[in-house]
Amino acid sequence: MLMFYILGFIVALGLAVLLTPLVKKFAIKVGAVDVPDARKVHTKIMPRLGGLGIFLAFMVTLLALLPFVSEYFTARDNRFIYAFIIGGTMIALIGAMDDKFQLSAKVKFLAQIITACVVVFAFDIRIDFVNIPFVDAYSSLELWISIPVTIFWIVGVTNAINLIDGLDGLAAGVSAIAIGTIAVMSFIMGNIVTAMVCMVLLGSIIGFLFFNFHPAKIFMGDTGSLFLGFSLAMLSLLGFKQIAVVTLITPLIIIAVPLSDTLFAIIRRFLNKKPIFAPDKGHLHHRLRDLGFSHRQTVLIIYGIAAFFGVLAVIQSAAAIHEANWVTFVVICVMMFFLQIGAEVIGLIDKTKRPVLNFFHKLRMKAAEAKTKS
Repeated sequence: MLMFYILGFIVALGLAVLLTPLVKKFAIKVGAVDVPDARKVHTKIMPRLGGLGIFLAFMVTLLALLPFVSEYFTARDNRFIYAFIIGGTMIALIGAMDDKFQLSAKVKFLAQIITACVVVFAFDIRIDFVNIPFVDAYSSLELWISIPVTIFWIVGVTNAINLIDGLDGLAAGVSAIAIGTIAVMSFIMGNIVTAMVCMVLLGSIIGFLFFNFHPAKIFMGDTGSLFLGFSLAMLSLLGFKQIAVVTLITPLIIIAVPLSDTLFAIIRRFLNKKPIFAPDKGHLHHRLRDLGFSHRQTVLIIYGIAAFFGVLAVIQSAAAIHEANWVTFVVICVMMFFLQIGAEVIGLIDKTKRPVLNFFHKLRMKAAEAKTKS
């Protein structure tokens, strides 16, 4: 299979490099362009729909490889591939329509739910067990729990990537790091299907990044961000469901950057009494720019954060395989601590409320007073 991994990556990368300029011309011709406004960072009209290049490069390469590798697949692997192709096509079409016609948030949300339902009900892809952390056991989930949890997972992760797509190369790079992490873990676990899909998708994204990294020549648009989010949701379902010792904590760590940014956005909008789907300039990339970092520096900082969480995910997964559950606990604590501190430092929820930092400040002041008295 190693030959197919390498071949899939190279072919997908080459196709993305060839197709993206054609997609750019097509986007301009049909009027799928992004006009700058007060909330956006760019200052000139930009073609979007660039995600179509990622989608086409991925699908063409995957379909070309399938006849050569299908003999290695189980029945469940085949269901997953078909679900990925059908669901991915549906979600990419939704994104393309939004890039052209600017669909409302409610319409897109409903379409995402329908896509997730197709995956769950038509192909029987769902989370059907939960590995119990710190205990060498796992529990099956009843249908009435597993079905809504799976739908919620697919829709949630799909939107997480969409929300973080605010700077040149940001969503594509963060997705590439997350997919690369899943690929590494799939190689370790011997999950050949997930590894192959990851390598093909990774090649497609890197090929697109040649045109999308700052200064971008084309945006991926909702076509790309929704498709990449859907892909991450599906890959995490396949990549970890079959390994009993790996908990659902692992995929959560891998996509901690977009998920946490989404969670903080929901909390921020709730506290400010704004609609959850209302856009704002309080996302991670916006706050880093407000702190004085350049466009490129901001993107690279977020890449670094995503890579840090990717390393944590690999450590946690490797430890779980060897039943070192205390490592999972440590990883969770480290992740939560850095997320909270980071959110307070850059003001992701509120620029003035910093409970943990204030607590440490008070401790430092008391220590200084005690030292002075002594």
